[in-house]
Amino acid sequence: MATEASALLELLDVLWGRGQEAVPAPVPPSQLRALTVIDEREHVNLRDLGEALGSTPPSVSRLCDRLEAAGLVQRSRATANRREVEVRLSRSGRSVLASVRAARSRELETVLTCLSREQRRALFDGLAAFRDAAAAHTRPEHPDRRERSSGGASVSDIA
Repeated sequence: MATEASALLELLDVLWGRGQEAVPAPVPPSQLRALTVIDEREHVNLRDLGEALGSTPPSVSRLCDRLEAAGLVQRSRATANRREVEVRLSRSGRSVLASVRAARSRELETVLTCLSREQRRALFDGLAAFRDAAAAHTRPEHPDRRERSSGGASVSDIA
């Protein structure tokens, strides 16, 4: 099951990349991920952005320099703590992100039209269950994360 899921993710990555490349000025994956995090967390500070991206403070600062130079984000001092810097999407950043998301959706729609209604329903139900399980599993306090990292059951043990 894990092998099939990996193969599927590789195919989705190809479709995802096509959507990303379809916009007039393609944005590198690292910058696109940052834009997505910033969009999800309105007025995120650099520390929280770094944690979400798994990056060091100097890397996040350089990434934001590039995004700001491209006109995709705006940085400002936080109102609650003037020592913190907040980042938010600019109008151009929102537009780029919307374009990428629309192109990705078109790529996925093309594939989904090849499935029957029943297959799409089964896929939706399965993906929703997987999303919920993955979200729970990625929370630091989730007990399965501690068990798996200390030798608990794997997907292949269950399948």
